[in-house]
Amino acid sequence: MYESFYNLSGKPFQLSPDARFFFNSSGHNRAMAYLRYGLRQGEGFIVITGGIGTGKTMLVSNLFNELHDESVVAAQLVSTQINEDEVLRMISASFGLAHENLSKAALLRNLEAFFRARRAEGRRVLLVVDEAQNLPPRSIEELRMLSNYQEDGQALLQSFLLGQLELKQTLQSPGMEQVRQRIIAGYHLRPLDRQELQAYVEHRLTLVGWQNDPLLGDEAFDAIFSATGGVPRRVNNLCDRLLLFGSLEELHELDGSHVQTVVEEMAQEMGQANAETATQTRPAVRAESTSTQRPTDLEGRVALLEQEVAQLRGALAKNRRMLKQAIMLQMDMDDDDEPLPSG
Repeated sequence: MYESFYNLSGKPFQLSPDARFFFNSSGHNRAMAYLRYGLRQGEGFIVITGGIGTGKTMLVSNLFNELHDESVVAAQLVSTQINEDEVLRMISASFGLAHENLSKAALLRNLEAFFRARRAEGRRVLLVVDEAQNLPPRSIEELRMLSNYQEDGQALLQSFLLGQLELKQTLQSPGMEQVRQRIIAGYHLRPLDRQELQAYVEHRLTLVGWQNDPLLGDEAFDAIFSATGGVPRRVNNLCDRLLLFGSLEELHELDGSHVQTVVEEMAQEMGQANAETATQTRPAVRAESTSTQRPTDLEGRVALLEQEVAQLRGALAKNRRMLKQAIMLQMDMDDDDEPLPSG
């Protein structure tokens, strides 16, 4: 949709991690440095923590994109609340090993044999656990036990743990001392600052052929930073909607007021969704109770009417944009349809 209006070669703010869009902020640069350092060490745990949407999964994507070296066999595990037996099963599956209907002892034997076979080939084994804050302490302890497998004094498995702040709290809890002793480096990712946010947005836009259309001024970036706090995932969500808004309104310059309009629309949509959910569990309110809340003085009634008119105008403008969006989507679909072959 907005890609064609702004002559972009793709969507710059997609939510799925794509290493092509990796932005080397000061924080992400340092986190990647720790991951690369861990690879060179070939042992122990590297722990990267950060809030929701700060780019931890993008780090994993970028790391895997860099792993062209066939001497490293890497696998990724996206963690959920799993016990120590299930974590071994999921690790086995991530390395392509048999894991169904096997005992814990059999899983351990298979994993050890796999690790030793890779070492015999001159290769190292790396396990990257994303969303590691979901791992219970006993499951993390199983990872530590796997790190005990060694040959000629070298660990056969290395693990990178990436997760939210709760992961750090788990690792600092009593009983995790042996795990902490295996951690060779750790880093906490923070949101982008104001300057980094602007560079981040422009970096993503440039990668899809942006030629300053739409033009984004300082006021727009200030508003984006204020609304998102510099969290990359929030930035992506907001900027994607902002470009859609701009294309529907046929704007080639976006300022702070446009950002605020989009922010309010997104908040309204979220509020409506929450209200619909709450309505399902909330008892009905008597209709006459609302009438007592309406002002009885003339000035108050006029002010209320003006407020309602403004809300109606906003809703009308939003509906107009949604209708235009639907029409443009249908036109895009029609353009994509291939003509049927003639007799």
